[in-house]
Amino acid sequence: MPAFHAYGDGGCLVSAPAELSGMFCRGGGAVVQQRKRSLVAASAVAAAAAECMRASKKQRQPPQPSLDLLPDECLFEVLRRLPGGRERADSACVSRRWLALLASIRVSELGHAASAAPSLPDLNEEFVMEEDTDDSPADPCVERVLEGNEATDVRLAAMAVVAGSRRGLEKLAIRGSHPTRGVTDQGLLAVARGSPNLCSLALWDVPLVTDAGLAEIAAGCPSLERLDITSCPLITDKGLAAIAQGCPNLVSLTMEACSGVGNEGLRAIGRCCLKLQAVSIKNCVHVGDQGISSLVCSASASLAKIRLQGLNITDASLAVIGYYGKAVTDLTLARLAAVGERGFWVMANAAGLQKLRCMSVTSCLGVTDLAITCIAKFCPGLKQLCLRKCGHVSDAGLKAFTESAKVMENLQLEECNRVTLVGVLACLINCSQKFRALSLVKCTGVKDVCSAPAQLPVCKSLRFLTIKDCPGFTDASLAVVGMICPQLEQVDLSGLGEVTDNGLLPLIKSSEGSLVKVDLSGCKNITDVAVSSLVKAHGKSVKQVSLEGCSKITDASLFCISENCTELAELDLSNCMVSDSGVASLASAKHFKLRVLSLFGCCKVTQVSVQFLGSMGKLEGLNLQYCNMIGNHNIASLEKQLWWCDILA
Repeated sequence: MPAFHAYGDGGCLVSAPAELSGMFCRGGGAVVQQRKRSLVAASAVAAAAAECMRASKKQRQPPQPSLDLLPDECLFEVLRRLPGGRERADSACVSRRWLALLASIRVSELGHAASAAPSLPDLNEEFVMEEDTDDSPADPCVERVLEGNEATDVRLAAMAVVAGSRRGLEKLAIRGSHPTRGVTDQGLLAVARGSPNLCSLALWDVPLVTDAGLAEIAAGCPSLERLDITSCPLITDKGLAAIAQGCPNLVSLTMEACSGVGNEGLRAIGRCCLKLQAVSIKNCVHVGDQGISSLVCSASASLAKIRLQGLNITDASLAVIGYYGKAVTDLTLARLAAVGERGFWVMANAAGLQKLRCMSVTSCLGVTDLAITCIAKFCPGLKQLCLRKCGHVSDAGLKAFTESAKVMENLQLEECNRVTLVGVLACLINCSQKFRALSLVKCTGVKDVCSAPAQLPVCKSLRFLTIKDCPGFTDASLAVVGMICPQLEQVDLSGLGEVTDNGLLPLIKSSEGSLVKVDLSGCKNITDVAVSSLVKAHGKSVKQVSLEGCSKITDASLFCISENCTELAELDLSNCMVSDSGVASLASAKHFKLRVLSLFGCCKVTQVSVQFLGSMGKLEGLNLQYCNMIGNHNIASLEKQLWWCDILA
């Protein structure tokens, strides 16, 4: 029987006699190459056929349905019928088109299914919210804030949709704006339609928002109570009038650097917002007497707080405030260049400010001795007066003021350079028994007197004394003040570079009360002797001590502090000459309650102190900036030990 050879060809079995096999072999590679080309061609034809079959099947299949093929009107109807807030929030992430449509849906336009029955709760979301409520304030109205580059229409719309899925935004602050895609009227439109319960709105430096945006807020947010617009140049009287008509419950209005707002807008606010309680207007160039007068007259029954700064108003506005300000309790006037002494005199003599409790005046040339004397006489309830940069107030005016101010509790003078120590002593002699706080800041006229009066007054009611950055105030003056005020609780002598131990020691010795807070920042001539005396006498009461810049303070003060201070919570040793030994004494102190410690710029503190600081388990704040001898790796180790502590390094 002849032999056979088998050749597989496309799955077919081919048999040939053995003799033919030699012929195929002798035929060389030509036959083989021809067979390979045939196989490749057959494969290509088969692939093309398969592709044609797939294409024909695809043509026979109908196109897949898509919501994106719907026009906006139809998609709007679909989205407003979503069953719950979670579904609307998720849908807002699909595309900008969906977000824009969702943002355009008013709460009143939501379908019955969305408003009648709440969706099933998301357990993950509830768990997160429960964790958040532990540290959240009791007030359920959480303020939402957009700042800088984050302030865009898209972000604002998304915020409005997500918040609207619950109960809407209630407090919103927009601070700044994206340079190219900033917040516009479209963003406010989304807020107005999704947050009808909005009660507080702040727009700071939002240059693209116009009257149309405010009109949308007025139409959609009738519950608005607080409006703050700052540096919004496109907002004019029309926008403010829309707010007045749509938001009658407005209680607080703040405007600053809004060049488009003038008198007509304020008139509308006064005419329509009868519950207005507080108004603050700063640097609005078109606001004048007519706007202020109309506003104060209309809101006379409710307006309690007035702040006017940098306005082109005259004595007429102050006269109206004095006559119609029957509910005013807080009055702040600053940089009113056109208001003279007559304006303050008329305001006081109008006798309408019977409820005035706090008054602050800054850089007003009309504040004179006569002005403050009239204010004291005709404002019988005045408890706090702050005068800044009032260069016409002298000792005589200060004396007359304190004689007439029967319930005065707090007097603050800053850069009133005609006031001297004689006037201060006269103030303490004539003050009421309720006088508790005196502050003198940058008053260059307060200097040492040649001789102290034979009989010094005693003001046992004074509890808080601040004498700050008064270069002429030295040891002699401080010793006199110490004898006059024996019941001090808080003393701020920061910036008195001429005061030494000789001035501070008499104040400490004459103190009959318990000092709680002592600030000696910048008193570069104070030494360990005065600090040791302070903590020995008041160690059981003092809670806060600042020795920043006291370059003569060494470890000796820390040894004394660790031994005597049981209630000390805050200690500032910035730029003092303390070392590792002093830090070790603080760490080893028993019953120490220190929570905040500053070693800023203490060049003698090294890495040795790390182990001592690590053992101070009650620290909540630690400043190690410019302690170059400690090293970054030691700081990292300390951060692990005190993981709960806020460390600056």
